[in-house]
Amino acid sequence: MSALGRVVRSGVGRRRVQTLVIGLTAMMAVAASVLGGSLLVVSGAPFDDAFARQHGAHLSVDFDAARTSAEQVKATGRADGVAAAAGPFRAVSVTPRLHGGADAWPMTVVGRADHDGAVDDLTLTAGRWATRPGEIVLNTDASLFPTLGLELAFPGLPGAPTLKVVGAARSVTGSADAWVTPSQVTELTTPDRPGSYQMLYRFTAADTAAQVSAGRKAVTAGVKAVTGTQSWLTVRASAERDTALYVPFLLAFGVLGLVMSVLIVGNVVAGTVGAGLRRIGILKAIGFTPAQVVRAYVGQALIPAAVGTALGVLAGHLLAVPVMSETEDVYGTTSLAVAPWVDTAVIAGVLGLVVVTAWASAWRAGRLRTVDALAVGRTARTDRGLWAARLAGRLPLSRPIALGLTRPFARPARALSMGTAVLFGAAAITFTVGMGASLAAVTKAKAHDTADVTVAAPLPEPGPDGPIAATRPEPDPAAVAAAIDAQPATRTYYSTATARTTVPGVAGTTAVVAFTGDASWGGYTMVSGRWIAKSGEAVVPTGFLTSTDTHIGDTVTLDGLGKAVTVRIVGEVLDPRDDGMQVFTDDTTLAPAHPDLTDTTQHIVVKSGTDVATYVDALNKSLKPLGVTARIGQAEGGSDMVVTLNALSAFLTLMLVAVAALGVLNAVVLDTRERVRELGIHKALGMTPRQMITMVVTSVVVTGLAGGALGVPLGVTLHGWVIPAMGHSAGLDLPDSVLAVYHAAELALLVLGGLLIAVLGALLPASWAARVRTATALRTE
Repeated sequence: MSALGRVVRSGVGRRRVQTLVIGLTAMMAVAASVLGGSLLVVSGAPFDDAFARQHGAHLSVDFDAARTSAEQVKATGRADGVAAAAGPFRAVSVTPRLHGGADAWPMTVVGRADHDGAVDDLTLTAGRWATRPGEIVLNTDASLFPTLGLELAFPGLPGAPTLKVVGAARSVTGSADAWVTPSQVTELTTPDRPGSYQMLYRFTAADTAAQVSAGRKAVTAGVKAVTGTQSWLTVRASAERDTALYVPFLLAFGVLGLVMSVLIVGNVVAGTVGAGLRRIGILKAIGFTPAQVVRAYVGQALIPAAVGTALGVLAGHLLAVPVMSETEDVYGTTSLAVAPWVDTAVIAGVLGLVVVTAWASAWRAGRLRTVDALAVGRTARTDRGLWAARLAGRLPLSRPIALGLTRPFARPARALSMGTAVLFGAAAITFTVGMGASLAAVTKAKAHDTADVTVAAPLPEPGPDGPIAATRPEPDPAAVAAAIDAQPATRTYYSTATARTTVPGVAGTTAVVAFTGDASWGGYTMVSGRWIAKSGEAVVPTGFLTSTDTHIGDTVTLDGLGKAVTVRIVGEVLDPRDDGMQVFTDDTTLAPAHPDLTDTTQHIVVKSGTDVATYVDALNKSLKPLGVTARIGQAEGGSDMVVTLNALSAFLTLMLVAVAALGVLNAVVLDTRERVRELGIHKALGMTPRQMITMVVTSVVVTGLAGGALGVPLGVTLHGWVIPAMGHSAGLDLPDSVLAVYHAAELALLVLGGLLIAVLGALLPASWAARVRTATALRTE
C-alpha cells in the first residue's frame, strides 16, 4: 500500500464519528434519490409502452346519435391536426342481467367489426373477437369479470337479447367496457335511447393538455351534439396515480439529503483540516506534495461516502418493492425494476458532490506552509467571542451555563454548520408532522364520519361475475325512517341511496349517490362551489371533472338508468374514492329514472348529551324486525397507500434527524478536543463532571434554538409545496382545510425539536469531557 493509501486508511479508522456522519448522510441522500428517481421514471413506463404499441387514442369523443349522422361524425376525422382516426363506432349504455337473476352495473358497449386498427388497437387477452350476433367481448378492466361462456341477458330491450362472452380485450385508452359486432349494437338501442357515435383520434401533437384541447376544438367545431370526451392524458394520469403520488415528497427528501450531504461533508472535512494542522505539517515535512495532502482528505471523505452510497442504493431498491408492486401487471407489464441508469446517475451525482465538496474544503490544507502548520498547536484560539463572554458574565447565570452560551460566538463558522444541520432536521420533522395531518384530513374527508349513528342497508354478496342479489328482502325505507323518528334522542338525519351509471365518453361506471334530506353537515369537504340545493344539481370530486373535462356550471348526462338524467355541476367535493368517479345529487333528481331505488343508508346525529351506545341499542330493538342494524358511526381505516406514505416519510425523517444529530456530534467532538486543555483548567479550578456536562450541552442551546426557529418555516414551506403536488398527482384539488394543519402551539413545540436534536448530538461528547482526567487534559497541547 502506498504512503498516501496508509494516510487515508489511518484517517478513516481514527475519525470514526466523521466517517459515520459522512456515510449515513450519503446513504440518506442516495436512498431517497434512487426511490424518487425510479418512481418518476417507471410511473408512466407501462402505460407509455402500451400506448405506443396499441396506437392509443389521444382523444375519444361521443356524439349524440339522435342529433347527428354517421357521415357528419366521420368527417371530423379530416380536421386539421388529426394524424389518424377510427370510427364512427355506435355506442350504447346498457345494464345486463346475470344468470343469477341480478342486474350488473351499467356498461358502455361499442360496436366494432375487428379489434385492430390505426387507432386504439385492442389487445386480446383471452378467447377471440366477436364475429357474429349474440357474442360480446368484455374489457379486462370492466366491472364484470371476463369469464368465457358467461351469458348476459338484456330483458328490457326489444327481443330480450342474450349475449355470450367469447373473449376479453384490453384498451389502453379505455374506450369501452365491452365490444360487439356493429349489427349487434344496433339491436341494443331503442328509439328513446339511440346511444352515440364514438370517434377515436390521434393528433400530430398531443403531448400537453393545451395541444389536446386544441385538437378537441378542431374536431368538434361546428358539431353541437358532443355528449362526452376523454383525453389520453387523463387516462395516463390515472394509470400513473399510484406511483406518481410518492414522487413529490421523495424528491423533497432527496433534495434535503443532497443539500445536507454537501454541507456536512464540507463541514466535516473543513473541521478535520482545522483540527489536524500539525499533522498536515508533518505530512508535508516528510515529502507529501500539496496535491497529495488534498487527495488524502478527499479520500477520507470518499471512502465512507462510497460505503453509504452502496447501502443507500440497496435501501432504495428495497423501499421501491412495495411501491412498484402496485403498478405491476398493468397493460401487460409483469415486472418493474429500478432502471440501471437511475442507479448510475444517482451514484455518480452523490459521489461527485462529495469529491467536489471535500476538495474545496481540503484546499486549505494544500495551501498551508509547512513551517506554519508545524508551529500550530491544538489549543483553540481564545480571542474570539470575548464580548459575548463579558456580556454573559454580567447575567445572573451559573458559570457553566454562561461559558456554554458564549461558545458559539468563539467558533461562528462551526456554529453555523451545526445550526444548518439542525435546521434541516427540524424542517424534516415539521414537514412529516404536517404531511401526516394532511393525509389524516384527506382520510377523514373520504370517510364522511360526522354522523353519530349509521343504519346501513344489507349489501349484495359479491360473485365472480358481479354482485349477486341479497337473499333476504330489502328493508322498507319508510319503516326504517319511522323507527328513527320514533327515537326521542334523534336530532336529525339524512339518507343515501347509490346507483351505478355511465357517462358518455368515459369507460366504466360512475357511482351516483342520491341524498334524502339535508346532507350538508355530513362531512363532505367542499373544494370549490357550493353544496346541492335543489333537484337537478350535483357536486362531484376533482377526478370526475378531470375525466369528463367539465367544470362547475357545466351539465353532464347520466346514462344506464331507466332513462337519461341531466345534472348541472354546482360544486367540487374532496372525495378520492373510486378515482373520484362519483356524483352526489338529490334523490328527486334520480326519481324519474330510478323510482325503485331503495338501497338506502341512514346517517343520524343524536341530541346533545345523548349516550350513543344506549341510543343504538334502543334503535336496534325497533330495527331488528326490518332486517337492518344500526351502529356507531366511525371513520374508515386509512388506506394502504396512506400507511406506506407515512411509514416512508417517518423512515426518511428519522434518517435526516440522525444525520443532523451526528452533524452536531461531529462539531461538538471537534470543539471539545480543541478545548481539552481548557477543560482541564476548568476541572483544576473545581468544575464538577455534572457542571462540565452542563457547559458542553449549553454550548449548543443557542444554535439548536436558532436552527429550529429557521427550520420550522422551511418545513412549513416544503409542506405547502409538496402536499398540493401530491394531491395533483392523485388527481385531487386540496382545500385549505387540508393544507392549513399547523397551529401556533404545535409550531412552538417543533422549534423545540431543533433544540432536542442539538442536545442529543451533544450528550456523547459532553460525557467524554466529564470523564477526561484533569492531569491528562492539562498535559495535552
